[in-house]
Amino acid sequence: MSKTPADPFSAPRLSTGRKWRVQEGGLLAVVLILGLMLSWFGGRVSMPELKKNANGEVERVMVEKNKFFNSRTLIQLAKDTSFIAIMAIGATFIIISGGIDLSVGAIYALSSVAGALVLHRFGPEMSSGEGPLWGGVILGMTVAVGAAILCGMLNGAMIVALKVHPFIITLGTMAVFRGVSFVLTDGQSVGGFPQSFRDVVRWETRGGLSLVPLGVMLLVMVAGGIYLARLSAGRRIYAVGGNELASRYSGIRIGRVKFGVYIISGFTAGIAALLALGYYGSASSSDGQGYELNVIAAAVVGGASLSGGKGTALGALLGALILQMISTGIVILGINQNYSQIIIGAVVIAAVVMDQFNQWLSGRRLIKS
Repeated sequence: MSKTPADPFSAPRLSTGRKWRVQEGGLLAVVLILGLMLSWFGGRVSMPELKKNANGEVERVMVEKNKFFNSRTLIQLAKDTSFIAIMAIGATFIIISGGIDLSVGAIYALSSVAGALVLHRFGPEMSSGEGPLWGGVILGMTVAVGAAILCGMLNGAMIVALKVHPFIITLGTMAVFRGVSFVLTDGQSVGGFPQSFRDVVRWETRGGLSLVPLGVMLLVMVAGGIYLARLSAGRRIYAVGGNELASRYSGIRIGRVKFGVYIISGFTAGIAALLALGYYGSASSSDGQGYELNVIAAAVVGGASLSGGKGTALGALLGALILQMISTGIVILGINQNYSQIIIGAVVIAAVVMDQFNQWLSGRRLIKS
């Protein structure tokens, strides 16, 4: 009696899932340890706070608080993490497939500039008087995200059609996209957006927590996690990154998978750029300088393997949070800011070395078995 052959991609799924849960649990432990260390060694600082006095009048008083574990620092940490984390989730798709994207910061800049030019036309007072206010806002939002998706499509199309390593293609498009942003703005900052657009993005709780960037980050993480873990399209990304030749013989359309992940990465860069437009109220061709390092670093620290086939959306978010906590900790502990990039670079190298060591251990276990 013959047995039905098992699905080649479902066999390792349970063990891989357990490995990811352990890895993400480890990342959560790192976040907790970093938080405790910063709370302990950061010391205390006097911060202004509004309180009622004995007469019932509201007055400003100085209150001593922990430098790290206070609402202002934690709110700033959440906001700063959200922009990088959203892009890191998109970059994780590319890294899982075995690729790389050095142009993500330039895509972010071009998306910001394209959306800003449209939003600027309608201005804070809708001075042009053309059409309904929200029509202009929606048009600006569509242009910003659409420009980023188009950039991702160009990256993916050239990588697939020319069969050139993604490092070379995205290194070139990084300069091209940044140059286009500069030409569109003449190197000037673009601002003056409809106030209603800024009010939505900057909507805050009474404590000052910006819920929109934080909420969008969580939505992107959940959507990315479901796509990668639950959909067959996500399993194909892992398959291509894990073994491209075997995936090709299994009937997977390699070119379509690679093209798709660059579109996803462009989309997430566009979302981050759109949120930044509303939050900061301006855009320029210099936006996103160095973001490619931070985004790739967040994905790698979050467990994505540069050799492909490994990574999760939650890991990317936690990786971005860890790097932002390190940057915040440098300020809190009074360390010279010139050392920040050195420290972040060392963390990335350590993450890559650990990934290589884990792969070596896995190879040894396979040989023994």
